[in-house]
Formats: sequence, C-alpha cells, structure tokens
Amino acid sequence: MLARVAGVIFPVFAVALVGWLYARWKQPDLTVTNELNMAVLSPALVFWALTDKPFSAGEFRDLTLGGFAVILGSGLLLLPIAPWLKVQRKTFLPPMMFNNSGNLGIPLALFAFGDAALQAAVLLFVVELLLHFTVGLYILDHRTPPWQWLKMPIVLALLGGLVCNLGGWPLPTPASNALHLLGEASIPLMLFALGARFHEVGFGDWRIGLWGALLCPLTGVAMALLVRPWLTLSPMQAGLLLLYGALPPAVMNYLVAERYDQEPEKVAALVLVGNLGSLIAIPAVLVFVLPG
Repeated sequence: MLARVAGVIFPVFAVALVGWLYARWKQPDLTVTNELNMAVLSPALVFWALTDKPFSAGEFRDLTLGGFAVILGSGLLLLPIAPWLKVQRKTFLPPMMFNNSGNLGIPLALFAFGDAALQAAVLLFVVELLLHFTVGLYILDHRTPPWQWLKMPIVLALLGGLVCNLGGWPLPTPASNALHLLGEASIPLMLFALGARFHEVGFGDWRIGLWGALLCPLTGVAMALLVRPWLTLSPMQAGLLLLYGALPPAVMNYLVAERYDQEPEKVAALVLVGNLGSLIAIPAVLVFVLPG
C-alpha cells in the first residue's frame, strides 16, 4: 500500500519541485504562462472532459452537491475558530475553504483512480472556482458583482461542454483530439507553476500557517464524511470526495489576498505551510481511498 501511495504522490510533487527549483535558478515571470493556462489550456481540458464521453445529469449531481458542501461547510465549521486564533475571518476563511483542486486535485485523481476520474475531478475543480470567485470574493468585499464569474473562460467552457454533452452533440474526432492535446498540457503546467509560486511566498506567520495546515484537511475530510451518507456516490466518487476534502489551500488565495490587500503575508503562510502539510494529510487519506 505504501508503494501505491508513493506512486500517486511522487509524480505530482516531483513536478512541483522542478518548478520550485527552476524558479530559484532563473526567477522567471510566469504571468503570461499562468494566464495562458487559465484562459486557454484549462478551459480546453474542461470542455474536452465534458464532451469526450456522454454522461447523464444525475451521474455527477450528488458529487457536485458534495463539493459544494465540503467547501461551504468547512467555512461554517471554522467561522468561530478565527477569533480564537486572533486572525481576521477575511484572512483565514478563504484559504481554509478554497482548496487546490486544480493544480493538485486533478493530477492526484488521475494517478489514484485513472482516466475514469477525470470528468469528476474537473467538475469538482469548477465547483471550487465558482465558489471562490463568488462567495470567496464576497467574503473579501461585499461590493463584488456576483455575476463576474460568467466572464471566466473556464466557466464558459463548462457551460459549453455541458450543452454539447447533454444535447448529444459530439465533437468531430480531429477537434476532440486537438482539445485533448491542449488540455493535457495544462496539468503539468499547473504543477510546475504551483512549485514556482512557492518560491515567491515566505512562511511569515508560521504559527497561523501550522493551524491552517491542521484545520484545512481536518474540516474538509470531516465535511466529506458528514455528507457522504446522504449522497448517492459510486465508490470512485466517494473516494474522490474524501481526497477533495483533504486538499490544501489553493495558491490563488494568496493572489486574491494580495489584490485585495487582505494580509497577504498571513495568507501566504497559510498556503505554503498548508501545502507542505499535505505531504502528510494526502497520503493518510489515500491509504483509505485507493481502489482495492
């Protein structure tokens, strides 16, 4: 079992390590690369994953509800904890709620469950993005327009993919293969950029970072276990939801906190220490969710 867990974890963190080492060596500006990934490559992955194989709306309904419950429930569980830790809720809650379901979640799902998990992992990634750019931005600034997420290319790809799939309009094979090729490029690029981003953030308030590294996976897994009996999930989906709950804070939390000037140093510590802590949390969860 330990060898299987290592086989899932090692490729994911090895690519992130390469990104970190390259950033220390060259200190590259990945702004354009990250924008390309969010505007072209990740939307291509989402659209291809939703159009490659037909599925019914009910097939992923309960998993989607579970994704919403894990994110929103984690925030509710930690709402009274922030004052006790003497940290602002606006600083603490978003990193605890919005996890690394893209950079880390999709590759982990593929290595743990195979290609059959791609559609489910992409949908959970989109759920996290939707909530991050609606609820998350509302937490930081109540004046944020709630409809701005409709401008995101990845959301447009989601809507277009669902229309094509549920409408029974398959893509021509050459177009599908092209989208597949573009989408596959997004996953290693996500991991590389994740590692490179860690070169730019420091430990800062390491104490709050340690609390975050403990509470983020703890509340996420607790919510997944709490709602799982009420949902109709396949064994793969049940395991994926549990893995989803154990994921660390997304790097996007640091970028958003920097944009809104919401104590970015503390958010950086939450993100960095949380992702380092995932080296313990994720293998522990994988022991229980790996097939067989």
